[in-house]
Amino acid sequence: MQLRYAFRLDPTPGQRIALARAFGCARVVYNDAVAARERAWAAGQPFPTAAVPSKTLLTEAKKSRERHWLGEVSAVVLQQALRDVETAYRNFFASLKGKRKGPKVGAPRLKSRKDARQAIRFTANARWKITAAGRLNLPKIGEVRVKWSRSLPAVPSSVTVMKDAAGRYFASFVIDTDPTADAARMPDTDQTVGIDLGLIHFAVLSDGTKIDSPRFLRRAEKKLKKAQRELSRKQKSSKNRAKARLKVARAHARVADARREFHHQLSTKVIRENKAVAVEDLAVGGLARTRLAKSIHDAGWSQFVHMLAYKAARYGRIFVKVGRFEPTSQVCSDCGHHDGPKPLNVREWTCTACGTVHDRDHNAAINVKQAAGLAVTACGAQVRPERVPAQRGEAGSHGIRTGAPAA
Repeated sequence: MQLRYAFRLDPTPGQRIALARAFGCARVVYNDAVAARERAWAAGQPFPTAAVPSKTLLTEAKKSRERHWLGEVSAVVLQQALRDVETAYRNFFASLKGKRKGPKVGAPRLKSRKDARQAIRFTANARWKITAAGRLNLPKIGEVRVKWSRSLPAVPSSVTVMKDAAGRYFASFVIDTDPTADAARMPDTDQTVGIDLGLIHFAVLSDGTKIDSPRFLRRAEKKLKKAQRELSRKQKSSKNRAKARLKVARAHARVADARREFHHQLSTKVIRENKAVAVEDLAVGGLARTRLAKSIHDAGWSQFVHMLAYKAARYGRIFVKVGRFEPTSQVCSDCGHHDGPKPLNVREWTCTACGTVHDRDHNAAINVKQAAGLAVTACGAQVRPERVPAQRGEAGSHGIRTGAPAA
């Protein structure tokens, strides 16, 4: 299984200039490739093959007066920019034809130097390396200091250098994990758990455990409002406005980092203590269009569920998603009687069939566990359909833009 490990970088002023040059050159090549595709489409011509952009947009462009500065950065960075364009168009056409799962993907757009995230990628043939002193040696940039939070479990196959809106630099390494070693890290357990996600409590487990919602955004709202108010008063294109914008970005980054760390710790704890985990497949996109939108985004349910999924796949655990239309909050977990929908302000209710008093969230967590097929009888026989393992796949880079690496 492939995962990404992200670490903070501390480049010198000269290295920051070199990185900015590399970001800019990669962005120009990407935009040139997108523009060439659009011109070919407008003219009714077939899209050029991968070798044509490499020749015209790199080899020949470096010899021209307008693009001679492309030779000042590593050629691998520019080649990877072209491959990113090919991947973006491939995903776009697959989405149009219905071959790609998930939401529809739009056509690639031109990048801006003002984008919140700038990134370049070095593959193995770029001859980058980690020195004996623990620094990251990048071609035409130099040895950059790395703040190692832990050691890499294997030799990385590539590294992506990123700069976020808060002005922080990160190195993201792609690692092929060892399934045997990962399985050995997890203790043996026969415990199973169902999880009900909410706003009053972030998560309620089927064993009765309740995890309070940290509400990171709500707690930082006062400082964020002050920083954003100061930003709105600065003159556009001024240096003071740039400083104020950076202050706002850093405040938002602290909130995002704290939320991500909370999700990592909780998801790792759940995976470590349970052999099988079940959660409800919530329609977060639809819920985020209600009056509770800010609280739902602050909770970050999707990020937490994604962490549970890939950690279960990595450590050999079972992860199940229960359909969003399963009436987990309306059914008695003791007798199975469907007692009908209830408003959100009803936190406890009594079953009209058996008289059992239920805590709304705890009852829902038990129903999630039962609906996923994780409930067993006293003799150990399964009373629900067979468990479905989580899908295995590479963890995307977007999940670690500005925070800690995947645990």
